[in-house]
Amino acid sequence: MDVDQAKGETYEEEHVHGVYEQIASHFSSTRYKPWPIIERFLRDLPNGSIGLDIGCGNGKYLSVNPNIFIVGSDRSSNLATISKRHAPHSVVVADLLHLPHPPHAFDFAISIAVVHHLSTPERRVEALESILQTLRPGGKVLITVWALEQESSRRGWSEGDDQDVMVPWVMRGSKKAAARGGEVGGGEDRVFNRYYHLYRRGELEGIVERAGGEVVEGGWERDNWWVVARLRASTVLLID
Repeated sequence: MDVDQAKGETYEEEHVHGVYEQIASHFSSTRYKPWPIIERFLRDLPNGSIGLDIGCGNGKYLSVNPNIFIVGSDRSSNLATISKRHAPHSVVVADLLHLPHPPHAFDFAISIAVVHHLSTPERRVEALESILQTLRPGGKVLITVWALEQESSRRGWSEGDDQDVMVPWVMRGSKKAAARGGEVGGGEDRVFNRYYHLYRRGELEGIVERAGGEVVEGGWERDNWWVVARLRASTVLLID
């Protein structure tokens, strides 16, 4: 799959954002259990910390630690609406590359299974720059992406496979609806294909460094690469 820079935004609108708008409710119903590594990151934060969940989906991480406050954001207005149930946390509709937050204002951030939806190398670096610039000096962000190295999973991707793939999301039709003559969302299965860029070992760390960050720690877990990163001191912009 050859996705050039000129196609980035419109390509993602069709193959990422538009898809999540359509599957938001069904997607949310399958996302309810926090991933341990993310839960640990959030619970280890000092009490009173204020941070961001960028690409928060249905907001399942917003209430993990009651002693911190999180501003969630998602490109999907339907997912953002679902996330607003996690009061008292705030949720806004926002694009990852155009976050509406002041620079260097937050103690931490998380961005879980989001930046692998960016379709060009330039946009991936821009996304990391956007995230890192929200952090206070010393603030940290946890980022996860799907790995190319998934030999042991049901997907079976491995080194040498195409890194740019379409991953189907299947919404099963209702047998009862089919019997009644095919209501909206009725008897037939519906398949929605989402674009993913699968990351090789070391690729995420390289993008973090290109974006002006430094990796504190990282690893592979559950078919994902993850890093905890912070903005390099030399790239922090001074605020009047």
